[in-house]
Amino acid sequence: MTERKYNNDYVQDILHIISSDHTIEEKRNLLDEYHDKDIAEAFELLPKEERKLFFDYFDIKRLSSIIGYIEDSEDYIQDFGYKKYAMLLNKMDLDDAVDILENLNENTKSRLLPYLHVKRREDIFLIKSFNPNQIGHEITTNFISIERGLTIRQAMKELVRQSSTHDNINTIYVTDHNQYYGAIDLKDLIVARENDDLEEIIATSYPHVYAHEMISDCIDEIREYEEDSIPVLNDDNEIIGVITSTDITDFIEDEQDEDYAKLAGMTEQSDLDETVKDGMKKRLPWLILLLFLGMIVSTVVGLFESVVAEIAIVVCFQSLILDMAGNVGTQSLAVTIRLLVDENISTKDKLKFILKELNIGLSNGMILGFLSFLFIGFYIMIAKNRPFMDAFILSGCVGVSLFVAMVFSSLVGVVIPMFFHKIKVDPAVASGPLITTINDLVAVVTYYGLAWLLLIQVFHVH
Repeated sequence: MTERKYNNDYVQDILHIISSDHTIEEKRNLLDEYHDKDIAEAFELLPKEERKLFFDYFDIKRLSSIIGYIEDSEDYIQDFGYKKYAMLLNKMDLDDAVDILENLNENTKSRLLPYLHVKRREDIFLIKSFNPNQIGHEITTNFISIERGLTIRQAMKELVRQSSTHDNINTIYVTDHNQYYGAIDLKDLIVARENDDLEEIIATSYPHVYAHEMISDCIDEIREYEEDSIPVLNDDNEIIGVITSTDITDFIEDEQDEDYAKLAGMTEQSDLDETVKDGMKKRLPWLILLLFLGMIVSTVVGLFESVVAEIAIVVCFQSLILDMAGNVGTQSLAVTIRLLVDENISTKDKLKFILKELNIGLSNGMILGFLSFLFIGFYIMIAKNRPFMDAFILSGCVGVSLFVAMVFSSLVGVVIPMFFHKIKVDPAVASGPLITTINDLVAVVTYYGLAWLLLIQVFHVH
């Protein structure tokens, strides 16, 4: 068989093959060169009559994999009929079948369920018995398990037998009277001699998780093991499924998406199905809080109205200081959130981290403050026709304010999320908008306070 193709450019080629005059056998051989995802995309572009012929082009296992890539699968159930579609769900990876069923309406679901194998229905009901945030809700039964005490030859024979229905074979799990005992790496089983003891290649310390555990509580530990799959046990230490590396990647992406949404002041990421009411409920409380904090910032700016009246040019550089303070605070917040993921980090390490971020803020603040002093001084002198002394006194005020704002923002971006983490409030939810507003307040007070003190009271610049 030729090398499989994985590019969406091949979708048109697939459509051409299907509409060609080739025999079904010839079409089947040609389509075998293409990846399931490309075929799924082509399937969605076919007219209804052509879609019905898909059962002739592929065996049931291949077709179940193709259908697994189609998101709005309910639209195509009528093309196959309920009985044939149930056959696909029976052959599909359990987690994919559950995902499809969860997106079907109740009427369609109730018509499909009677056609599912009894064991498949039991597995589906088992998964749905877990909370969506628990590990058990995300398991697949695509794994190979053998009983402890077999010979190498017997283990290989069992591997071959089960691999006809399960293709997740890189790790073979071992049970002892139905209880989880350990795992065998496929490579170790292949290179083992016939007279070797199977016990010697079983890793009894292979990691595992329990189905009732929350995904958020154990995802980092699972990720650190970097295994293709991790066994999931019930309370009786029996293997009920596995979590694959693909699932782990999905967990991490979902967690990152949720954190990004939280940094924006929302409780979770928005999606197309979210109602206006739900969107408002998630965002409005934070927006109300930020409205009042913003009013405080505006009030503070109003206190320095006399400064703006006397030296109007100071307004030109306000946004520069606010933006840089916000950027620094966001950077510090991002690295702090990543640090706080590790629940085992010591107080000493946290202090070291705070000092490091403070030093970074000091160093970056000094460099950018000096550059602002230099370039803004020449800009005021040349573009605004100000005397040399006035120009560089003004730019000095901007440079010092920028330095102070950046140092303070670095500190706030670290300390606030650590504080929220300490009091058991999610730092990703509470920190982002709050840090920005606090930094704005400090930057405004620093900038206009220095302008009033240095420019008006000390140097009498107008």
